[in-house]
Parts: sequence; structure tokens; C-alpha cells
Amino acid sequence: MAFSEKLLTVPPPIRVAGRHVKRYHVTADPAGIAPAVQDAAYGILPTLLPVPDDTPPAAFVVLHRGGDDGAYLNVYSWVWDNVLHFRGAAAGQPVLGCPDRDPTHFVPAERPWIGCVWELPPIRHERDAWVRHLLVPDAPDLDAYLIDSLPEGTTGDRA
Repeated sequence: MAFSEKLLTVPPPIRVAGRHVKRYHVTADPAGIAPAVQDAAYGILPTLLPVPDDTPPAAFVVLHRGGDDGAYLNVYSWVWDNVLHFRGAAAGQPVLGCPDRDPTHFVPAERPWIGCVWELPPIRHERDAWVRHLLVPDAPDLDAYLIDSLPEGTTGDRA
């Protein structure tokens, strides 16, 4: 299999279960991720969020549509002030415990994997944005964090 970077798009943040959720979409398809897959992924999202604590209520997700039947939702939530909590779900990928090949039938993923090479680029950006806007300033600025996203483009080849 020849490796190539995928496309990264950044839809606006949404509110889910009291949290602000920044979004990243990854796919090789220039048309983007099908609305039915997006709806199914965001439908399971509330079940993947941790119980709120005193940390500003923020999270980010990476929704990845694979080149086969697979679709993956990685959910990273800020907890305990500076810790990144992870939960994931998959659809259409029997190897990950999915009951069928339907890319809209998401089930929680039980493997301790945090993301593949195409899903990892937002993590570094989000770590730096969290530090920059929530941990360094005297007055944390959640709004500034929410608008500070990795630019759209590809998943790699960034200088």
C-alpha cells in the first residue's frame, strides 16, 4: 500500500452535552465525509464524553472516513485541568468489533488506540492551543481556544 496524506477539513465547533467540541474531518475524498456518516458519528458522541469536572468544558474530535467501509470517531476531552481523556468509536470495521460494514453503525471502540497517522496531527495543535489559551494566561480564554484550530489542508506535509 502506497502512503499518501489525506485531506483535513475543520467544521465549526458544536456544543454537545454541555461541552464545546472542536471538529476535524479526515478523508481522501475531496467531496468530504457523507452527511449520514457525520450524523451517525455525532449521534454517538455524547456517550463518549467524560463526566464534567472543574476544567473548562472543551473537547475536540477527529472524524475519519477510511478508504474502505470504515469510519472512526476519536474523542479527546480536556479533564483535570491539563489531561487529555480519550474515547473512540468505529463503524464498518469488523476487526474493531463492528457488527457489520455499515459506515453509519458506530460502536464504542475498546482497543486502547488513540489514532492512526492521519488522525494524529490535530493532537499536537490542540495541546499547544490549550497551553496557549487556558494554562499560560492569568485569565483562561476558552473562546480564544475554540477559534484556534489547525488550518485546513492535508494531514501532513506541514512546515
